[in-house]
Amino acid sequence: MGFFKNINFNKLKGGLSKTREKIVSSITETISGKAKIDEEVLEELEETLITSDIGMETAERIIDATRRSLKSEKDRTEEKIIETIKKELIKVLEETHTDEDNLEKIKKYKPYVILVIGVNGAGKTTTIGKLANNFKQAGLKVVIGSADTFRAAANEQLETWANRAGVDIIQREHGADPSAVAYDTLASAKQTDADIVIIDTAGRLHTKNNLMEELKKIKRVLGKVYDYAPNETYLVIDGNTGQNGLMQAREFSKYAALTGLIITKLDGTAKGGIIFKISSEQKVPVKYIGVGEGIDDLQTFEPKEFVNALLD
Repeated sequence: MGFFKNINFNKLKGGLSKTREKIVSSITETISGKAKIDEEVLEELEETLITSDIGMETAERIIDATRRSLKSEKDRTEEKIIETIKKELIKVLEETHTDEDNLEKIKKYKPYVILVIGVNGAGKTTTIGKLANNFKQAGLKVVIGSADTFRAAANEQLETWANRAGVDIIQREHGADPSAVAYDTLASAKQTDADIVIIDTAGRLHTKNNLMEELKKIKRVLGKVYDYAPNETYLVIDGNTGQNGLMQAREFSKYAALTGLIITKLDGTAKGGIIFKISSEQKVPVKYIGVGEGIDDLQTFEPKEFVNALLD
């Protein structure tokens, strides 16, 4: 049995317009009108890719592949070079991509527990509401745990999104123990026979050790109730933050075994190329991307669809 995949190519393509303009324009400016594609042009192209947030390692891979292609192919057109770049970008993302989110896997663990972490302002609250909606559309019963008890407005915001998605939410008063909320959520899930539990956490700055310790405490509580929990730990990163998003992934991975990334706000940034750098360095798959503000705008991440929309 497959899994509900929220993919809208036209919406994706539109959402990536700023990143596409930055990357594609830079590439075409570098190689268009050149009498021949020589080593000097390839070096320019490599620099262009690096400054497009793709990262040095990925840029080197692309240039090496392009160099090999030019040696073996008579076709040295701009289109051929872009096609080579596309293939290499897809390979980078496919190395970490997993397609394991199916209903059989989720129902094996009932409830399937997802812990969502990230810094303030990354779009974590709205992402949880959209993620809950995706699971609801798959026919699954979802309960959200509002364990961000540090921020006064967090409960209200998450409750609004839970209502939009039509799912249950468990919450306590501002300042309550986040671990207690996590425990209550699992207890409710067991009582109501829920399929999915999504636990929100405070928008932890990766420099605040006390908050990171609280995160580890929540994980211990989840593990005591269900020894397999959490099944997933998703880090939400604002696509606008570019290189800072990479720093967040590095720091959070020290405290939590990340199983997936959710990159938000890609529709408002030209820095979407950072996805390649984070995926390549951290070896953590991108699971979902946000390309709009609507409840249906959290799309399932598919490498080929993403790259085709980016370089179409």
